[in-house]
Amino acid sequence: MDEKEVNFLPKPKMPKVGCFRAVCDRIPARLVLYFLSWSGFLVSFVMRNDINFALVAMVQDPSSNATGSDHCNTVASSMPALEEGDDYNYTMSMANATTTVLLDGPASIDDIKFDWDSTVQAVIKSSFYWCYVLSQVVGGVATQYFGTKNVFGWSQFLTAACSLLIPNAADLHYGAVILLRSVQGFASGLTWPAMYAIVGYWIPPVERSRFMSSFQGFSIGIGLTYPLCGFIIAHFGWRQVFYTTGTIGMIWCVFWYLLAYNTPQEHPRITPEELEYIELNVSEDIKNGQGMRVPWRRIFTSMPVWAIGLTTFGRIWVHYTFIMSGPEYMQKIFCFDIQQNGLLSGAPFLCSYLSSVLFCYVADLLMDHKTLTLTNVRKLFTALSQIVPGVLVLLVGYLGYQIVTVLILWFVAVTFITASYAGAMANIVDIAPNLAGPVLAFAQTIHMTASFLQPLVTGFMVTDSQNINQWLHVFGVSSVVAISTYLIYQVFGTAEIQSWNYPVPDPEVTSSDDSAVIANQPMIKVEPGLKFDDDDDEE
Repeated sequence: MDEKEVNFLPKPKMPKVGCFRAVCDRIPARLVLYFLSWSGFLVSFVMRNDINFALVAMVQDPSSNATGSDHCNTVASSMPALEEGDDYNYTMSMANATTTVLLDGPASIDDIKFDWDSTVQAVIKSSFYWCYVLSQVVGGVATQYFGTKNVFGWSQFLTAACSLLIPNAADLHYGAVILLRSVQGFASGLTWPAMYAIVGYWIPPVERSRFMSSFQGFSIGIGLTYPLCGFIIAHFGWRQVFYTTGTIGMIWCVFWYLLAYNTPQEHPRITPEELEYIELNVSEDIKNGQGMRVPWRRIFTSMPVWAIGLTTFGRIWVHYTFIMSGPEYMQKIFCFDIQQNGLLSGAPFLCSYLSSVLFCYVADLLMDHKTLTLTNVRKLFTALSQIVPGVLVLLVGYLGYQIVTVLILWFVAVTFITASYAGAMANIVDIAPNLAGPVLAFAQTIHMTASFLQPLVTGFMVTDSQNINQWLHVFGVSSVVAISTYLIYQVFGTAEIQSWNYPVPDPEVTSSDDSAVIANQPMIKVEPGLKFDDDDDEE
């Protein structure tokens, strides 16, 4: 009998598509997800940091005419004075960050300035991080039930909406601004657990390190916030800062809802080849894990989870030493002017994104070629992200006024910190791909406390910001914290999937055959020698 007379599987008719659809189909859905993740964290951190720079233009500065300290006055006195009518630098200092606005004349944009003291300003800035830490576990739980698309998308939408409302809230009362910043912090805290949760469903293990570099979009966001806010304030006023960042956030949400999907199986435009590749390389347990009950007790008592949280605490501590204390150190010790300070403060974070891509690519190569086990890859890159910066930050303190050498070490240290995204941060998905959101939420609740403690310890130790010996103590503490917390990870860290990661079997389903697997596996098993219509066409 002719094989063509037997139709085991009718040949499907493929609909004709236009050129634009054909081009879009050539773009892997995983690549689209990468850029959505990258741009999402970029936009999130722009909206997070905009007020840190806008506040300097929002608040009356009674000390704006005060002279600088003796250490830097010698340098300043050698600069030529600006005549009236010339462009001039309007320098504003606030907390640990300094920015410069170049005004086109003696008169600035006619924006209302508020009489908020330093305590009010500190509460406005810190209110974001209080709620940010509190929402980590909420984000992990919400993602398990509502999916990454809803949780990440709505959190970004809420953050953008609050940015648009801040100018009106400032006119009402500073308490309204604090409330909006608290809401922003809570919403932003949902984003990290949500995005971690989607990695296990979409990204095969050999690609995870590279995908994790998309999280470094926040570095670009931090680096871009410096020039963006300064330009807007100089030409349009501080209100436009929030309208701009909020609008950018809203526009991003449109692309997210059009292009993001929780699982590859939900994606309407994914190619059959890419879907098959993901299904063959992503564990069946991961695909069946969405919506599973979170075993919080097992997570809280897991030593690998605690190892990730504690070692990342050390990384956050040394990272915030550069982020929070860096601009003040460069201004007070090296006496850089504002333009130099802004450039040198932002440039390392722009470079750190490139370094994160490189580290994650190398990590995937080591895994792909089986040069190291996955556990050893994670420990190697975690060591690079904490041991190297821990040593270099101590050298920065001891080198004192050797500016060129210090700046080189500064850039190298910030660059190596990003190796964590091929180390402990990626390790979260390794040990619990089904529960990456909840595990990250718990780990991040631990390590983000460093974002509060580091500035507090620095403020306690540095009573004279131009005393280099006091700064040496700050750098010494950062070095000890970074290195000591890594040792915990070296002992207890692992990349083995934990037993509590798997869904609890349904007691009603007991079968010794493959029926349960077949029920959850839509792919057709083709027997050897079976042919379809296409086989003859290709011969």
